[in-house]
Amino acid sequence: MKKILEAKVEYNVFPNKGICKIDDNLYSIKNTIQGQTISFQRKRKKKGFIEGKLVEKLENSPLETIEGCPVNERCGGCIYQKLKYDVECDLKKKTLTELYKDIYDEDITFHPSPILQGYRNKMEYTFGDSVKGGPLVLGLHTKNKFYEITDTVDCNIIDEGFNKIRQAVQEYFRDKNYEFFKKIKHTGLLRHFIIRKSFSDDEYMINLVTTSDEFDVNDFVEFAKQIDTRIVSIYHTINDNISDAVIVDKLELLHGKEYLTEKINGLEFRISPFSFFQPNPAQAEQIYNRALELAGDLSGKNVYDLYCGTGTIAQIFAKKAESVIGVEIVAEAVEKAQENAKLNGLTNTEFICDDCLNFMEKVEEKDVVVLDPPRDGIHPKAIDRLIDINPDKFIYISCNPITQRMDLDKFIEKGYKIKSLEFFDQFPRTYHCEAVVLLEKKYKLRKLY
Repeated sequence: MKKILEAKVEYNVFPNKGICKIDDNLYSIKNTIQGQTISFQRKRKKKGFIEGKLVEKLENSPLETIEGCPVNERCGGCIYQKLKYDVECDLKKKTLTELYKDIYDEDITFHPSPILQGYRNKMEYTFGDSVKGGPLVLGLHTKNKFYEITDTVDCNIIDEGFNKIRQAVQEYFRDKNYEFFKKIKHTGLLRHFIIRKSFSDDEYMINLVTTSDEFDVNDFVEFAKQIDTRIVSIYHTINDNISDAVIVDKLELLHGKEYLTEKINGLEFRISPFSFFQPNPAQAEQIYNRALELAGDLSGKNVYDLYCGTGTIAQIFAKKAESVIGVEIVAEAVEKAQENAKLNGLTNTEFICDDCLNFMEKVEEKDVVVLDPPRDGIHPKAIDRLIDINPDKFIYISCNPITQRMDLDKFIEKGYKIKSLEFFDQFPRTYHCEAVVLLEKKYKLRKLY
């Protein structure tokens, strides 16, 4: 057995690493907070640090002054439940400033979330048990445990409707004695349960994910309709893949609407079971409004929205720009973007289903380019091709500051300068944060023919 070490966390590094010092060695341990006393095991040595695996939190940090949610010590979702929100924001801003300090030395604006509790519009739960052989649980993965699931009673980042629905479905399947999917044996029925909400209409969509094993689908539908009258859409997804991820082999609408509708900036967006939509709509609206401000006067200008998803940003920009072209590799998302644009009466938008890297082989120059890539960031080859678009401005929105920070080095190398760097807390109580960067050219690039 590996030796167990004890130490106090001296400071934090974004996103969720606590740094401890023992003798002359620095240890990096995930999901810890400065001031905590912890025990951990040594894992592997990396540049500048030795990675450690958290064993136990021995003492709270002086920063942890509130109770948080009742299961925050078990649930692996929210690291900052015991911090007052102003303390959480200060800690996030401090670690983010440190991350970008060598490329941006101006003061960084940090935007707290306008909603602290019940802000999420989507939750993906997993069926399992909290202890081997224990009762069925529908909840979130237990901290540092792959197989164990925590019953997320009274979770405070979602509203009462989520908690009510989740609890009812858990009890229903307990009573029916259906088995959850065993990751090792690859047997069992129940896999995941997804809840989505429209804050605009106060409506819910639920999606039960199972294997192809038979069960009484009609009975479940009749039960689910009685949980809450706000459940207006019931889906069933069949997933026989061995992976723990939600992979769709078959998707069926069992009852109600095909989609929910959410409103942002006076525009309507239809959300289907697997559509990407920002999880905190109130903060997302602030992000999009700020991105539009950073773009400046868009009269007569043409915009690319790359990695556009269901076209939320593109349509907000279309209200001010001459034209907007959105590019997204997921065909369903492009279809929804086209539907949403039609729904909103926009005639100056075009949505193209293509890989952004491939698409940029045939791009034309545009005035403004908006980037909102997935967590992995932008493909290195794509950045060179992005520069060839030769816009006056890039607006780079990222849900992963780590990859954004690495990407920015390349933009700077190619002649762009960071004019604005702002952070938006889209995920209160967690270590995640959204970053918005405005890049402008130091000089105009000219193509030679």
